[in-house]
Amino acid sequence: MSRKAKGNGKSATAEEAGVPSDSAAYMKSLENSEVIERVRCVIKDAHVFKLPPRPTAGGWRGADWTEEVWQGTVKVVERDETTMVLLVDRTSGAIFAVCPIKDGAIDRCVDSSRYFVLRIENANGRHMFIGMAFNERNDAFDFNTSLQDAQREREAAKEPAVTLPGLPEKDYSIKEGEKIRVKIKNLEGGSGSGRKKKSNSSGGSGKKIGGFLKPSSKDTPRRAAEHE
Repeated sequence: MSRKAKGNGKSATAEEAGVPSDSAAYMKSLENSEVIERVRCVIKDAHVFKLPPRPTAGGWRGADWTEEVWQGTVKVVERDETTMVLLVDRTSGAIFAVCPIKDGAIDRCVDSSRYFVLRIENANGRHMFIGMAFNERNDAFDFNTSLQDAQREREAAKEPAVTLPGLPEKDYSIKEGEKIRVKIKNLEGGSGSGRKKKSNSSGGSGKKIGGFLKPSSKDTPRRAAEHE
């Protein structure tokens, strides 16, 4: 049974908002226990808008968005080799929409760093663009950074491992019957008086400080004292 989000009149489901969603396919993928899901980013307060017709020039502008259809949590997750953005209801945990990250899936607005455009699609191939906005610039920064990190790691994983060709292999193991001889110089030799002088000069009182240097009386005071 469908329901409306409380208190704001916004749609609680993608169907009510007219937004195509591939949430069923995502939920089915959770049945595979061998697939590990990595959560890169969780932002608890995000807003979704229906977009007006795209401007012919200049790109998307968040100032033109007036029809808000949803509010909830945004997650950036990875399953296998797929990165996706999940729009999740904060109360029930239901998936509102899924945005698989691929070419053209995420766009940015030209008038604000807090506004993004997501390409949402369902299993039948139907898709549409929706607007997503964050209240804080830090949230937008974390969202954008998580997507960049995921892309960078995927590209690094595709690069072949660097090897050093043509280097001969050597066997450094000790063969049967071989012995290792170590020549150690006489540590008892040398001037004993010099060592004695050093030990006597470590302190006239005869008290031992141990292995640590005694702190100087001119050391900078502790930071805690500056705030007292």
